[in-house]
Amino acid sequence: MRHVDSRWLSWRLASMPMLVMLLIAMTQLQATSSQATDRNSTLMKYYCSMYKGMNEKYFLSNLNATMSSLRRQLTTSGYASARTLLNGDSVWGLAWCRGYLSIPDCLSCFDYAGLIFFLRLGPPKRLGRPWLKVCGSVNGAHAIYSDCDVRYENNNFYTEANHRAGVVLCDNITSPQPIEFQEAAKKLLLDLQIAAPRAYKYYAASTRKVAIASQNATRVVYAIAQCNLNISQSVCLECLQLRSTSLFDCLNTTSGRAMDNGCFMRFDTTPFFGQNQTTDISSLLWDDHSRKKKAIIGGVVGGVSFLLLLLAIFLWFCRSKKAAGRSLTDKSTGSTELLQAPSTYSYHVLKEATNNFSDEKKIGGGMFGDVYKGTLKNGDVVAIKKTFMASGRRKAHFNEEVKILSNVHHRHLVRLLGYCRKSAHLFLVHEYMENQSLDQFLYGELKQFSCWKQRFDIIFGTARGLAYLHEQYHVTIIHRNIKTSNILLDSEFQPKIADFGLIRLLPEDKTHISTKITGSMNSGYIAPEYVNHGHLSEKVDTYSYGVVVIEIISGKRYKDVTDTKSDTPNLLDHAWNLYENGTHLNLVDDKLDPSEYASEDVIKIIEIALMCTQPVVSARPSMSEVVTLLSDKTLEERPPVRSIITEDEVKIHVSTESSISSATVSTIQLSGR
Repeated sequence: MRHVDSRWLSWRLASMPMLVMLLIAMTQLQATSSQATDRNSTLMKYYCSMYKGMNEKYFLSNLNATMSSLRRQLTTSGYASARTLLNGDSVWGLAWCRGYLSIPDCLSCFDYAGLIFFLRLGPPKRLGRPWLKVCGSVNGAHAIYSDCDVRYENNNFYTEANHRAGVVLCDNITSPQPIEFQEAAKKLLLDLQIAAPRAYKYYAASTRKVAIASQNATRVVYAIAQCNLNISQSVCLECLQLRSTSLFDCLNTTSGRAMDNGCFMRFDTTPFFGQNQTTDISSLLWDDHSRKKKAIIGGVVGGVSFLLLLLAIFLWFCRSKKAAGRSLTDKSTGSTELLQAPSTYSYHVLKEATNNFSDEKKIGGGMFGDVYKGTLKNGDVVAIKKTFMASGRRKAHFNEEVKILSNVHHRHLVRLLGYCRKSAHLFLVHEYMENQSLDQFLYGELKQFSCWKQRFDIIFGTARGLAYLHEQYHVTIIHRNIKTSNILLDSEFQPKIADFGLIRLLPEDKTHISTKITGSMNSGYIAPEYVNHGHLSEKVDTYSYGVVVIEIISGKRYKDVTDTKSDTPNLLDHAWNLYENGTHLNLVDDKLDPSEYASEDVIKIIEIALMCTQPVVSARPSMSEVVTLLSDKTLEERPPVRSIITEDEVKIHVSTESSISSATVSTIQLSGR
């Protein structure tokens, strides 16, 4: 039997009766208006699932991660969603507060829900403290309050709107309202059901003054309507229509609340939001007659405009018939007619620029051949790569392919200036990088890389360059050989990726990884699915990028690591072990000055790198996602997961005090630490 802390177990058992009594007491509370003093006192409804999670340990761990992520998000927003998909016991969570709540009040309501359905108990663990549910180890629960809504399930319920019967709560204080009040309140609810789906964040709050003739007085109706941000505008409207109809039964009282999974409505005679928190719904309400007139006018104007457009297109077509058939290369056609043709250089010019390709001018080499520094007659300094000519079938497409590569223009990609064909050789002329390659600064004779800002700029710039190649250029280009020697540095130490797309120019029988990228494969840069099965996708570059980032942060090569304590075979395994032990910062190069960086920033970047090196291909982020994560997005929804890939499944290994167990996972973990 696994050892359990006796103090924790005793406190957990002692707490159960208290929680049950608290739950019973809360469900018996009478409905009251939601004032600042009793902001969270109205529990409208709750439910517990009839089913339990498959594994209590994993489920509670995932539930804790999801709930913790929800609360962190609520510190900056009134709406939060989080998912933890690990070990088969998935947990989707959703929390949203009414639009008039302040951040502290929103957090207070969320915490109040935690007191009812969850209680954090137990000693600290690697994955956090578990959430003990009053409902038991069930796989779903939902708490609906006047001011917030908290729910979790083991399935994706985000777009549900009217899947369960709605909740209606009328003020049970008998106070029949005058007919004028009821009509005004009804009209306000009808207006809000139209306005909210069209309003910012699906939320609208408004008031309506009511003149009561029989009482010679004026009263005010306060009301709001709000929808779950995950549903569509049409579903939001449908949900609010159902809820407003149900609220009509409450109009003879002073207040009413109605809610379903997708929306919430409330009216009250007592203010529950500030005067400065109302929404101008007049612009969101369209009169049917006005709409019809506008539609007719718009149709006429649109028809005339369309005819004029057709005429303009016809005239343009007649005058530029030849250009009309041209288009930029897209990812399906491969057309390159509008791309600018690259410059061609004579062999004599390149030979003279490099002093007959002398060894003194040689500045590097690799899988694509040797690289020479050349100085042209006009004084321009260039880098000239000497490689073999493409094979016969490739020659037919050579002009298109070199045109595609020469038209790649991005700050973080080395520009191809032109080329020369001579016998069996191809000479590619690139812009020259003054500070050579990244590996020279990290490990070579020029080793002097000690500034954190420079390292981060290289990490960020490289990600932007790859994102451009994968998603922003009109042809998808997969590099296949990202490593520190293929990342060059300009005069300002900004990174530029070299050799992208050049594998397209190699002979057909030289493009497979087993014959041309053996060196990179052995160095650990190449993704396992490409090494083992030849499966190629943009995620191959993502994996290599992750390894490069680990090297940049640590200042070590992939194979240079020797950790006598954990006996890790390489730098990547060493980084994973540090991450799983929560000791990320031990990976950082000791030559870096700790005052130059924030620990949380470095930890975040390490976790991004590990996300990129996850063996599960679908678990890796795209490079555009990496750019976003490096820019301003937190990792609370997607921590890295180390996996072991087999032919048919992925197994996630979880350490326990006494053994290592495994569980099959078919999805990706996306929640916070």
